[in-house]
Amino acid sequence: NVVWGGVQHGQEAGPVAGAAGSRHKHSLPDLPYDYGALEPHINAQIMQLHHSKHHAAYMNNLNFNELLEAIKHDFGSFEKFKEKLTAVSVGVQGSGWGWLGFNKEQGHLQIAACSNQDPLQGTTGLIPMLGIDVWEHAYYLQYKNVRPDYLKAIWNVINWENVTERYTACKK
Repeated sequence: NVVWGGVQHGQEAGPVAGAAGSRHKHSLPDLPYDYGALEPHINAQIMQLHHSKHHAAYMNNLNFNELLEAIKHDFGSFEKFKEKLTAVSVGVQGSGWGWLGFNKEQGHLQIAACSNQDPLQGTTGLIPMLGIDVWEHAYYLQYKNVRPDYLKAIWNVINWENVTERYTACKK
């Protein structure tokens, strides 16, 4: 399944940040003023979007350090991982999936692509962590035939908490 739900914005914090080994759960504090309090200089909609989506994502991202460390170890950096998964997903011929999977035998993360409905585990033996649907039905109404634009946008809605839960579960 495509992992939807959480958002992640900007590269400052990356998908997962915070002190190594931290078990403290970070949460987004309420603003001490209304979203419209800074108008006309800053629009209420912008304030609401940045606070409830982008800043909330930064707080959520502080809770996922173990996955980030694995991504850095296996791909060199989050940016390299993102570039590689995006490139593999763009390169799927026709319909299919771009995947981040866990190779339990070798103990590391891997990127793979599967055509059509081919299952990741059956094709590669990898345990699914994150699937990006690159069937046209997933993006055509909004992005037409420009799959790279869809793949650029998809990074803003990945539920990293879910991906982290999958990663933690498969390492047991």
